[in-house]
Amino acid sequence: MDINIKKSPTSSFRSFYLFFIVVTMQVGVGIMGAPRWIFIHARQDSWISILIAWLAIAIVVAIMLLILKQYENADIFGIQVDIFGKWIGTLLGLIFIVYFFISNLVVLATYIEVIHVFLYPDLPSYAIGGAMILLVLYAFVGKGGLRIIVGISFLFFVISQLLLLLVYEPIKLINWHHYFPMFQSTPMDILKGAKATTFTLLGFEILFFIYPFIGNKEKMKLPIYLGISYTTVILLLATMISIGYYSLEDLPHMEWSVLSYYKSIAYSFMERLDYIVIVLWLLTVIPTSNFLTWGMMHGLKRLFQIPKYISLYSIAIITFFLVIIIKTDTFILTATDKLANYAIWLVFVYPFVLLPCVYIKKYFRKQKYKKQRAAKS
Repeated sequence: MDINIKKSPTSSFRSFYLFFIVVTMQVGVGIMGAPRWIFIHARQDSWISILIAWLAIAIVVAIMLLILKQYENADIFGIQVDIFGKWIGTLLGLIFIVYFFISNLVVLATYIEVIHVFLYPDLPSYAIGGAMILLVLYAFVGKGGLRIIVGISFLFFVISQLLLLLVYEPIKLINWHHYFPMFQSTPMDILKGAKATTFTLLGFEILFFIYPFIGNKEKMKLPIYLGISYTTVILLLATMISIGYYSLEDLPHMEWSVLSYYKSIAYSFMERLDYIVIVLWLLTVIPTSNFLTWGMMHGLKRLFQIPKYISLYSIAIITFFLVIIIKTDTFILTATDKLANYAIWLVFVYPFVLLPCVYIKKYFRKQKYKKQRAAKS
C-alpha cells in the first residue's frame, strides 16, 4: 500500500467545505438527546462542561493536523502502516473501520427510534432503515465519489438551518430562574458532563480520512475550527434552552429533550411542529451516514484492495439485516455507552500516542537519509 495518496482532480475539494463536513459529522442525531445527559452530570453548570469539551476537541484537532502535516498526502491508514508496519498498521486501520460501522449503525438506529417515538410507532424498522440505506446508496451512484458527498453535506446544511428559526418559540417560554444557582457542581461532575459532550461532538475524526483529498491544505485550519465552534454553539444553545424550558426535575427524564420542546409548540396553520423538525433532521442524518459509509469503503480499499462498490453493497446489506434484528431502544443505550468509552481512547487519547511515534519515525528517516548521502559522497 502506498503511504501517500495520489490526488485526483475529480476527488479533491476546497478547504472551504471542511466547515460543512465537520458540522455535518458532529451534529448528527446525538444532539437531540444530549442536553439531558449533560444536565444529569453538570446541572446548571452544563455550559462549563460544553466549553471544556470544545477546548479538548480543539487541542485534539491541533494534534491531528500536526500528525497529518508530517506527510505529503497521507491518511490515517497510510500513516499507521508507515509507523507500525503492515500487520499492526492494518489491524489499527480495521479498528477505525469497525468504529465507523458501529457509529453508522447507532446513527441509523437512533433516527429509527425517533420515528417510532414521535411519528409512526408501528412502522417496521426494516422499512425505515431500508429507505434510509437506499438514500445513502443513491449518493454513491455515478463517479462523483467524495465530491458528491461533500456537495450534499453543503446543500443539506443550508436547508437544515431552518431548524434554528423554530427555536424562537421555546426561547420565549424559558424560565430564567432555572439557570440558578450556578457553580454548584463539583469539578468531577463538570468533567463527566464534558465527557458526555465530547461523545455528542464526535465526528471531527473524519479529518484523518479526507486529508489527502483537500485541495488547498494551507487554508484548512480556519474552516475546521469554525466548524467545531459552530457545532459547540448549537449544542450550547440547545442545552440552555432545554434547561430553561423544562423543569429541573423533568429534564433528566426527557430522553429526546430537543425534539420534545418542538412537540409542545403548535401554530394555527401547523398543529405538529415536531413532524417538520424530524423530517428536516433527516437532512443531517443522511450526510453523516454518507461520510461514515465512504470512510469504511475508503479504508477497505486502502487496506485490502476491495473494490468500492463491493464494499458499499456489503456494508449496506449487513447494516440492513442488523437494523431488522436489533431492538433499537435497547441497542442505542448499550451501543452508545460502549461507543463513548471506545471513542475516548481512539479519538482523544490515540492521537497523543501517535504523534511522538510519527516524530520518532521522521527523525530516524532523516538520520538514515543523511548516512546514505554521506556514504555516496
